[in-house]
Amino acid sequence: MPNNNPNHDIHGQNKEFVVIVNGRPKTVTEKFLSFVDVVKLAFGDFVDNSSRIYTMTFKKGVDKREGSMVMGDDVRIKSGVIFNVTATDKS
Repeated sequence: MPNNNPNHDIHGQNKEFVVIVNGRPKTVTEKFLSFVDVVKLAFGDFVDNSSRIYTMTFKKGVDKREGSMVMGDDVRIKSGVIFNVTATDKS
């Protein structure tokens, strides 16, 4: 018999993942995070100008076990993925 309860989650929806960003746990519900998403988790915002450069690496990922990300990239998420993000101002 089908479950007609609208409050019942469909299997796999609303799942939370705990990722580590710059040593701090962050809870997300997205199955994929973009480069910009991870920068926002690390610093609260994303500054898109030519004087700020972001570098990012990750490990314990799903599709790629480890690697780096650049603008335009995204990564499939699972709990335990570790991101290290730095921001550098050109001077």
